[in-house]
Amino acid sequence: MKFKIILILLVAIFTLFSFKSTIDPRPAKILHQMFDSIKNIRTLRKHVASLERVDRKFLSANSDIKILISPRKLYFINSSKKLEILFDSEDSRKALVKLHVFPYLSMSLDPTGNIMRKNQHYTINELGFDFIGKSVAFTLNKDKEGINNIIYHGKVLRNGYMCYYLEYENKNFGYMSYVTGEKETATSIALKLGVNDYLLRDKNDLLNDFGYLKKGRKLLVPNLYCKKAILYIDEKLALPVSLSLYDDTGLFESYDYTNIEVNKPFKSEDFSRTNKDYGF
Repeated sequence: MKFKIILILLVAIFTLFSFKSTIDPRPAKILHQMFDSIKNIRTLRKHVASLERVDRKFLSANSDIKILISPRKLYFINSSKKLEILFDSEDSRKALVKLHVFPYLSMSLDPTGNIMRKNQHYTINELGFDFIGKSVAFTLNKDKEGINNIIYHGKVLRNGYMCYYLEYENKNFGYMSYVTGEKETATSIALKLGVNDYLLRDKNDLLNDFGYLKKGRKLLVPNLYCKKAILYIDEKLALPVSLSLYDDTGLFESYDYTNIEVNKPFKSEDFSRTNKDYGF
């Protein structure tokens, strides 16, 4: 609901700005199309190449994902790390996780718990294009200059797709003080303030602390979702195929998407542990 309200506000803001000749209307139009495309996704298949900064080091991963938007179902495989994940919101709140290394067990784990979130910027709940839409919406909602800080660089080829190349930057990015309240976590604070969960954790030495924080603790939280973002949006799909986010020290996460298939029907076995192609 909160995301829908933000998008409605953004539509109104973008419409207003589009009538001002001093502002390039193309970024607003491109983002409108992207939000609409994300909203209309019912099923999604894609390959993801990720690069995430964790404790001053970059961790890379390559994964293939199948997602049914509603009811939420997901299959995830990272062949190089020998990891498979299956999640069905109709069956359980927990995910079935299989490590294809000793002791070769399948485990039911909380997607938001310490084990599944360790060394990860996001949970499996954020897999898909929704989190990108939310990231853009949060950033522009908190940035008073908003759309005026986005530069359109034209069309370029990225990941095999002809894309609109957008760049956002706000030089006023920084950190502000925050005092924790009762039963608050880093994630709940990030959601409440509309800022990046990872940046909040990184700044306060909370990268792998997912429990309640002590009431009255003083934190430094980012005033914006990121300082800079580079976004490539495919002109046909109107979906992002590459996203890179930066803070005051440089790049902290990037995601490249290929083999994107939207609204192609799934079979029941696509989200079943008995699927002969899966290793559960």
